[in-house]
Amino acid sequence: MKTRLAATIGPAAALAVYQELLEHTQRITAKLAEVHKTVWLAEPATTATAPYAWPGFEQAEQPPGDLGQRMQTAFARAFSQAAAAVVIIGTDCPGLTTEHLSAAFQALTTHDVVIGPATDGGYYLLGMRQLYADLFQNKSWSTDAVCSATLADAARLQLQVAQLPILRDVDTADDLAAWRAAER
Repeated sequence: MKTRLAATIGPAAALAVYQELLEHTQRITAKLAEVHKTVWLAEPATTATAPYAWPGFEQAEQPPGDLGQRMQTAFARAFSQAAAAVVIIGTDCPGLTTEHLSAAFQALTTHDVVIGPATDGGYYLLGMRQLYADLFQNKSWSTDAVCSATLADAARLQLQVAQLPILRDVDTADDLAAWRAAER
């Protein structure tokens, strides 16, 4: 659940927002017919806890570790299964579309890395053609420095990086208010 959001709007309301964002994420990713999709669950799904099914998605339990370690594991696993390009996203970006995802995969035909910067200084999407473990090391996760630090590492490694449009994710009550206002 969205803990920063829950601190201001309450756990029940935050859970409802989280479920809405999950449904959005499932809907836009399901339209990608030619990619293998995995949903990484914070805890094992059960009939009682899963708000809805993820048909057509492999389900895997998130490994332990910080966000960087978990993302690195997801990339490593996909590349060990012979993926030619891998894109990961969070589930908290209501502006993310199937077209953004398609553009990310297209960018990886000519770039080493693709990143979708978020307005808060993080990113909502990261993709690569092979695992670059340095992109997950020495980061202050969930801070406004993550995207810039990742881009600096990519530059140091001399990687070709494509950037998608900047989008807002939903972490706080202000983010939620901006999302709702944009929907009107």
